[in-house]
Amino acid sequence: MPINRRDFLGSFGAASIVAAVPPTLHASSAPINETWDTTWVERVRGKYRAVFDSPGFSDGAGLFRAVVWTQHYKEVYGTAPGEMSAVLVVRHQGIWLAMNDEFWKKYTIGRRQKFKDSEKKQWYDHNPIASTPAGTPAEFQINIPKFISDGHIVLACNLAFAAVIDVVKKEEKVEREEAEKTAREHLLPGVILQPSGVFAALRAQDAGCHYILTG
Repeated sequence: MPINRRDFLGSFGAASIVAAVPPTLHASSAPINETWDTTWVERVRGKYRAVFDSPGFSDGAGLFRAVVWTQHYKEVYGTAPGEMSAVLVVRHQGIWLAMNDEFWKKYTIGRRQKFKDSEKKQWYDHNPIASTPAGTPAEFQINIPKFISDGHIVLACNLAFAAVIDVVKKEEKVEREEAEKTAREHLLPGVILQPSGVFAALRAQDAGCHYILTG
């Protein structure tokens, strides 16, 4: 994913950064409702923790910022991967970033949501952060599967996911239950649905993550 360094630094500086409130809910607190998978909290470890709140599409910039954060700490402090935990929360218009390329192509998400590839000057026919083109330099291998395999966490807002279900329901002309099943099958592996994006972002802060709004 090509990056304009000047544009990135400008938008990064304009993002809202809020210091995390000291944890009030212990990381190992057991939920009383097991409908939702909250085991991800146990994987928020290390000295350096941050949650990147991504309510917008922004070509996947939230993921880029999360990865760059880990790279810069390694560059400046020599921080080892095991010392850092990054949590990406996709919500609102960011929810489409949780879906695989098959879903994007089948339901023409780029055209439907007006997500345009600025380089090709056409609607995206794929999720820009679901994978990375072959031959991309290692430092720009930025995609959700790799992010998760590196030990980080991606959470998706279930409230926003309703829009994904609605697309399937309308296009396939099926009942909501079947549409939801189909939609869930198209989530990128490892992405975890949470009751809401707000819940996810605040729960990550309870686990000691500093917060940044990525747009």
